[in-house]
Amino acid sequence: MSIVVQKYGGSSVADAQKLKKVAERVMQTSASGHAVVVVVSAMGDTTDELLALAKTISPNPDRRELDMLLSAGERISMALLSMAIRELGGDAISFTGSQSGIITNDRHVDARIIEVRPFRVQDELARGKIVVVAGYQGVSYRKEITTLGRGGSDTTAVAMAAALGAEWCEICSDVDGVYTADPRVVSQARRIPVLCYEESQELAESGAKVLNAQAVEFAKEKGISIYARATTGPLPAEDPSADGTVVRKYGPRLPGSVVGIASEKEVLIVQSRDVDRLLIVMDDLGVSGKQLHVTTAGTEQDGLTMVVSKENLHQAAKLEVAIKTLPVRWNDSAAAVSIIGAGITASHSKVLQGSQALRELNVRCFGIATSSFRVTWLVDRKRVEEVVRLFHHCFVESPRSTVP
Repeated sequence: MSIVVQKYGGSSVADAQKLKKVAERVMQTSASGHAVVVVVSAMGDTTDELLALAKTISPNPDRRELDMLLSAGERISMALLSMAIRELGGDAISFTGSQSGIITNDRHVDARIIEVRPFRVQDELARGKIVVVAGYQGVSYRKEITTLGRGGSDTTAVAMAAALGAEWCEICSDVDGVYTADPRVVSQARRIPVLCYEESQELAESGAKVLNAQAVEFAKEKGISIYARATTGPLPAEDPSADGTVVRKYGPRLPGSVVGIASEKEVLIVQSRDVDRLLIVMDDLGVSGKQLHVTTAGTEQDGLTMVVSKENLHQAAKLEVAIKTLPVRWNDSAAAVSIIGAGITASHSKVLQGSQALRELNVRCFGIATSSFRVTWLVDRKRVEEVVRLFHHCFVESPRSTVP
C-alpha cells in the first residue's frame, strides 16, 4: 500500500466545522487505498495570538520559552483532527513532532530538521491507522522542543514524506496552488500549473506563502513531487496540475522566463564596517541574514550589508540595543520585491528593465541582489504593493521575448 502525506494549513483547520471537513477528505484518501499521514498547522491565527500573548509579558521573549508556548497550537489541532477522524469511523492516532521522530538542530524559533526517525509512525501505519502529526515542531538532539519558523508545517510534511518513501506530498491550503503573484494584490495573477524545485524554493525564500523553502529543499533532495492544492478541492487525479500546482524536477518554461513575483513587506537592512563584531552580535541573538554582502577596498574590508527578515525576528528591540554599540547604519523602512525564473540572470536585461520601471514610478531602490533564479530589489516599504503590480505587468503579463 502506497503512503501519502497530506498537510493542512491553519485556515483549513480554523474551527470545528473545517476540521470535520478535513477529516472527511482524509477518510476519502484512506478509502482510495492509501496509507495516510496527516500533518496539521495550528488552528487559524493561534500562533499569532500566542506570540502576541507572549509580547504582553515580555517585549523580548526568550526563544526557548517561545518554542514551548508556540508548539502548543499544533498539538491542539492534531488531537482534535484525530478525534474527528475517529467520529467518522477511522482509526487515527496523533503524535507531536518529537513523538513522530522529527530531530532538529539546537536553534529555537527557526530550527532546521537534520533527521527524521519515523519508527512510531511506521508502526502505526503497519497497524492500519491514520497518523496525525503536529507540524512546525520537533525536538533537538539535546531533547529541547523546537519550532521550525513560519511555514514549518510544510517542512514537517515533506521531510516525513521523504523519510517514509511516500508516493507524493500534498500541501492543502485555502488557495488552489501557487500564483504568479499574491491574488489579493494583483487581480491579474494566475495559477502556475508546474514549477521546478528551484523556482519554488526561490519564490518561498522571497516571501510567497504557499510553500516553505526548506520543504522544497527536502523534496528536491529526495525527488518527491509536491502537490499544492485547495483543501476544498478534489483529491489529485491523473493530471494534478489541472487544478493545483505540481512542484517537480523540471519546469515547462524557456530559460529566461519570469514565472512569478514575490515580496516581503518587512526587512531590515543593516550595514557596518565592523564586519566581525556585527556577525558575532547577530549570532549571539540567533539572527540569520537572508542576504549578506561583504565588500573590500584593497586589502581591507570596506563593510558588510545584511538583509534580515523580520518575520521570525522576535527580539528586534534587543537587537537594536545590541548593535547600537557598533558603528552601524540601520534601515527599517525597506521591503523586498523579487522576480523568479530559471536563467533570468543570464543577462542583465531583467535587472535593467526592473530598475528603469522603478525610476519611472519614482520608487526609491535601496539595493539589488541576484541569484541564478532570482532578482531582488529593496524598495520603500510603503510602496511595495505598487511595485509588485508594476513588475507583474512588466514581466508576467507583457514579458519581453526571452529568445534573441
